[in-house]
Parts: sequence; C-alpha cells; structure tokens
Amino acid sequence: MSPHRRGEGQTALVTGASMGIGVDLAECFAKDGYDLILVARSEAALKEVADRLSATHGVRATPLLADLAARDSGQRLADEIEARGLAVDVVVNNAGYGVAGAFDGSDLAGQLGMIDVNIRALVELTHIYWPRMLAQKRGGILNVASTAAFQPGPLMAIYYASKAFVLSFSEALWKEAEGTAVHVSCLCPGPTTSNFRARAGTGRTRLARSIPLMGSATVAAVGYLAWQQNRRVIVPGTRNAIGAGLMRFLPRSAVLSIIRRMQSPA
Repeated sequence: MSPHRRGEGQTALVTGASMGIGVDLAECFAKDGYDLILVARSEAALKEVADRLSATHGVRATPLLADLAARDSGQRLADEIEARGLAVDVVVNNAGYGVAGAFDGSDLAGQLGMIDVNIRALVELTHIYWPRMLAQKRGGILNVASTAAFQPGPLMAIYYASKAFVLSFSEALWKEAEGTAVHVSCLCPGPTTSNFRARAGTGRTRLARSIPLMGSATVAAVGYLAWQQNRRVIVPGTRNAIGAGLMRFLPRSAVLSIIRRMQSPA
C-alpha cells in the first residue's frame, strides 16, 4: 500500500455503515488511507465490516453502536468519540430510511423517525464537526440523499421531503465553504441494491418494477469521487440523472401525478 494515500492522518465518520452504500462508502475512504469510525445499530455486522476494512486496507476502523433516531444521539456519539481520543475530519451522513404508503393511516412514530434520522441526526453531526473542518481547512461532509430529493413524493411524502431538505442543506453548506478547501457533496442515488426496499416496502411499486437497480459499490465509487472533486451534487447513472433533471422543466401538477403513479402498487 502506498504511504501517500490522500486520507493518511485523517478519519472519516460513516453512519449507516453496516450494509449497502454505507459499507461501500467506508471502503472507498479506507482505500484512500482514511481511518474510520463506523456507526450503525447492528453490532455483529458493524464489527465484521470494521475488521474486514481494517485488515484489507491497513487503517484503523472503530465500530460504534448508535441509534440515530434517538434524541441527542449525535452529541452522545460525539462524546464517545472524544472519550476514545479520536477526531473526525470527514462526516459521511449515510444513515436514513423510508416508509412507503399514504400519509393517512401511517404510523406516526415511523414518520417522525424518518425526520429524526434523515434530517435531525444529519444536522446534529454536521453542526458538531463543521467548525473544526473550517478551522483546519480540510475534510468535509458527504451527505447521502436520493433522486427523491428533486420532487415531492405522494405515497412517500415524508421520505421525499426529508431528502429534499438534505439536498438543499448540502448545497447551502457547499457555498458557505467555498474557498476554504472543505468539501461538501450531496450524493443522490436512484434505486440501489440494498436493504432499503425491504424496510421501506417499495418493492412492489411501479417504480421498483420499471427501473433497474444500480450496485451499491458503483454508487459509492461515484459519490466518493464526486466528494474528492468537491462536486456540489452527484446523481449516479445516466438514466437517473436525466430523470432528475427533467423534473425541473415539467409542470408541478404533472410531476405529482407521475410520482403518485410510480409509487402506486404495480
């Protein structure tokens, strides 16, 4: 392994790091020499990922259990990181989930939980580590949103709205960090190979049946390269990028009808 990898001497905190895109993003950083702090709720899976990445890439990988749906979980996580004598240079806000179905009759705890994980925890962790990044003029934020961020989502209203927040927030921080050497990128994948569909309940929708899945490793590689280049927003896959771009030019009423149809059962 080269002693001159870009991430040598830096640490990346990756949330949702026990499966899917989170694991593959962690591997991208590890390949480049970043030490890792891996966060998720599944202890066994998290330890396996940490052990594998450490052995494969010669980096320090620290697994930490945390439920980011809990209030103040970000601060408690930061306190534990500090107590272990670790520092954070990059925050990869990958943790998140969706719940499919109409808002009427939905479980309130599930809807609020999406806000807590997808928005509140992301903002909390970013707020904790942002001043250090700016002061040191290095590191940055990689937020994982979705192509859902580009339009409202009938039958998945809170999830789509939460990802729209992540996109808007990320773009604003990118501008605030301009000229500081701190990188900010928002990764907006389309349908991806992961456990997201099983948890969200989207596997039987027209959207799920009509758009092929992209591999999570491919999505992560595209997102990592974009972050290293300090690209503000990246949508992996030509089809996904075209679809996201078209939404800006269609009448809002047409967009709402299209998304409702795509989120309906096939």
